[in-house]
Amino acid sequence: MSDKDSKGRDNYKGSNNRPFFKKKVCRFCANKGVADYKKPDQLRPFVTERGKILPRRITGTCSKHQRMVAREIKKARTLAYIAFAKK
Repeated sequence: MSDKDSKGRDNYKGSNNRPFFKKKVCRFCANKGVADYKKPDQLRPFVTERGKILPRRITGTCSKHQRMVAREIKKARTLAYIAFAKK
């Protein structure tokens, strides 16, 4: 695997030798949406197969909406819209 693009340039930005990555954008801020526990399909991308809530650094949500998502996931689990864990 090469660290060069098709024109032979390095894929590293600056001299710190770390690849450049695109900043994640909060999908709730971008779409002016809110999480709802009654819509489990909207919450499933924020939960792993084992039932763990994904952190902000993985999902790209802002802290305000991450707290909201976590609260809504917990409500959905209590009302059995989302499983606590898959067996």
